[in-house]
Amino acid sequence: MQFNSYVFILLFLPLQVISYFFSNRINDKLGKAVIVIGSIIFYAYSDISLIKVMLLSGIINYLFSICINRFNWKRVFLCIPIIINLTLLLFFKYTNFAISNINILFAREIPLKSIIQPLGISFFTFQQISYLVSVYTGIVNTSILDYMAYILYFPKILMGPLVEPADFYQQINNTELKKIDWNNIAVGIKLFSYGLFKKLLLADTFAKGVSWGYSNISTATSMDWIFITLFYTFEIYFDFSGYSDMAVGSSLMLNITLPINFDSPYKSLSIRDFWKRWHISLTSFFTKYIYFPLGGSRRGKLFIVVNTMIVFIVSGIWHGANWTFILWGILHGAFSIFDRVTEDKQKKIFEPARRIMTFALINFLWLLFRSDSIQQWKEIVRTVCLFQNTAITGGLLDAFNLPEQAFILKIIPIMNKLSGVRGLWMLLFTFSAFAICLIPENNYRNKDNISWISMIYASVAFVWAFTCLGAESVFVYFNF
Repeated sequence: MQFNSYVFILLFLPLQVISYFFSNRINDKLGKAVIVIGSIIFYAYSDISLIKVMLLSGIINYLFSICINRFNWKRVFLCIPIIINLTLLLFFKYTNFAISNINILFAREIPLKSIIQPLGISFFTFQQISYLVSVYTGIVNTSILDYMAYILYFPKILMGPLVEPADFYQQINNTELKKIDWNNIAVGIKLFSYGLFKKLLLADTFAKGVSWGYSNISTATSMDWIFITLFYTFEIYFDFSGYSDMAVGSSLMLNITLPINFDSPYKSLSIRDFWKRWHISLTSFFTKYIYFPLGGSRRGKLFIVVNTMIVFIVSGIWHGANWTFILWGILHGAFSIFDRVTEDKQKKIFEPARRIMTFALINFLWLLFRSDSIQQWKEIVRTVCLFQNTAITGGLLDAFNLPEQAFILKIIPIMNKLSGVRGLWMLLFTFSAFAICLIPENNYRNKDNISWISMIYASVAFVWAFTCLGAESVFVYFNF
């Protein structure tokens, strides 16, 4: 089930909120059971054939957590399930990638496997590792009902945000949070509305331009690719941050606060700063479970470089089974190391200039992230650098033909006489995206501010986005 669907907005979410608070009035365990059952329904609606894999994996991990508590060989009982979890993740995500590379290297013809990857397996796996480590360190020790509520919790199971077990249990076991909080309901609706607007009005519109570009690589002009690169930068941000807004909003309606996942990342002053603002919960996970165990920053400059690069290579591999993702991770790691080395010198540069340079670099790296192969990325970069054709192709402009456009043209018919009206719509979306990314404060900084004006904005955003619901569009990070 997706957040941007009629069944979730009109049926599942209202019933989940009502049944959760009603059940809490009867029994604490019943409220948690409602979350578990609701989360299973939420997941099974999208992927009923693979819910058994997730449940079996969850039960096995819980049994190992019991062993960690009861037996002396704690480290053994920690390592075994972590290895099993990572093996499953590697099997589902990277088997065919490995076969393809073996075929190329050794001139073999091993057939690819027909493997259906469970939705959200990466996030699900990381949450199970977090739970096991928390049990090992004595931070948590819960019943199977509490455990299932944590790993299956529907707002975060598919795409995060990743949340630490202790933070989750502190809230779900808090008696004061088991009663309905109308302020949280209002804030949750506001965040959900903004997220829905980001996804359906902004991300999906920019996605049309990006799809046109990658379907017409050989004919798209240099100017086309400058805009397409920019469009993907906006698409992936509005798509993923929109999902996170909806996840946080849905959860807040149940009085459970999920971590902030985005903090105005395109205002970053450097690539290192970018990773403090982008997908924050994943960065925190890699820092805690990879960077720190490797020694972090305590063992000298060489280890800082090596550990940083390892984290970013893992991040690249995590994002997908393609050499483009691995190179993307390596480049981010290299620029992060460069930022650390030159931090004092960079502070002397005018801040707006640093933001512009960082934003341009992020665009360049997103182009690699979106490309199907390194060769394709090089071809696109070559087209941009040659800058031989500065025209904008009509097909790219047509991607911004929306129903709202026809409505506005009926109200203001004189706009039909403007020769560049198609380009006007594209520029309007582009400048609006810049304004949203760069001007206002992050939604979460004033999320508790429930003013009439903020609710009017949220209402307009929701109604406008709701009219765009139809065929469900998949979120970009569903693939990861």
